[in-house]
Amino acid sequence: MVGIGVVGAGYWGPNLIRNFAAISAAQMVAVADRDRGRLEHIAAQFPGVELVEGLDNLLSDERIQGIALATPADSHFPLAKRVLEAGKGVFVEKPLARSVAECEELIDLAEAKGQVLMVGHTFEYNAAVQYVEDCIDRQELGEVYYIYSQRLNLGVVRRDVNALWNLAPHDISIALRWLKQMPVKVDARGYTYLQEGVEDVVYLNMQFADGVAVHIHVSWLDPGKVRRTTVVGSEKMIVYDDASTEAKIQLFDKGIDRQGKEGSLGDFDSFGKFQLIQRAGDVLIPRIDFAEPLRVECEHFAECVGEGRRPITDGANGLRVVKILEAATRSLAEDGLSVRIP
Repeated sequence: MVGIGVVGAGYWGPNLIRNFAAISAAQMVAVADRDRGRLEHIAAQFPGVELVEGLDNLLSDERIQGIALATPADSHFPLAKRVLEAGKGVFVEKPLARSVAECEELIDLAEAKGQVLMVGHTFEYNAAVQYVEDCIDRQELGEVYYIYSQRLNLGVVRRDVNALWNLAPHDISIALRWLKQMPVKVDARGYTYLQEGVEDVVYLNMQFADGVAVHIHVSWLDPGKVRRTTVVGSEKMIVYDDASTEAKIQLFDKGIDRQGKEGSLGDFDSFGKFQLIQRAGDVLIPRIDFAEPLRVECEHFAECVGEGRRPITDGANGLRVVKILEAATRSLAEDGLSVRIP
């Protein structure tokens, strides 16, 4: 069993603690948080888990081989760096860091120390996301035209990061996994209503070399919870609705077909040499064996630390997402300027 320590017992930390405590591959050893009230809350839920106030206690504990960070985004880089320098594997909630340079430094350090560096892109461990990936890989949708997603809710409002850095990493990581390529350029526009300098609503566009377009809309200032992504292909279309309990995936056999037009008048035919025909077929709601993605993610981290394997969402995975976030942040500052991805 791999000994696990968790730093941060606030909003997301308890979910990590719950899952690490439940899996057979890990032993939930200790939790660190500066808020004594939060530690007392954890003590009531998880008796036997040691409670400490700082990361130093976890770094010096020989029972712990892996540490998960559920702390504010600006702390990810310095804390992850300390964990790796201490010779322990580290799981970092998204985003991996706040800049490309910080991500690259963590990747190099993990390689030098021979330690696991993993980022919490939880939806890559989601069975519904994997089902869509399989559909795209076997070309059931035909040629992918475009993808658009909405991740909307009323709260939780953050002060340390805007809606782009808080919500969009999920949808960016999903799109990159499905398309298996980086965009060539991005643009973003954001709008601030609650706190000066912190965008509550962001619209992000990513353009890929093969013509695929991805549009991402994120907001924590919306009346209802929406977690929906649509993939439009030349043969079929698919909707992934994470907020749905009964139909997380809907596969639509519909589209627009281009067919040759008989009796064309050649180059002088104003209607062209083809016609566009709407096609509508069945709607499939597949049965998906669904496990909690966070549970799968925590098991994966423990196994990677215990066996010395590279995680699916490794440092390079986190770097790709931060490259896009960094470029999108520049676009926000430049009023939607298109920014190329290096």
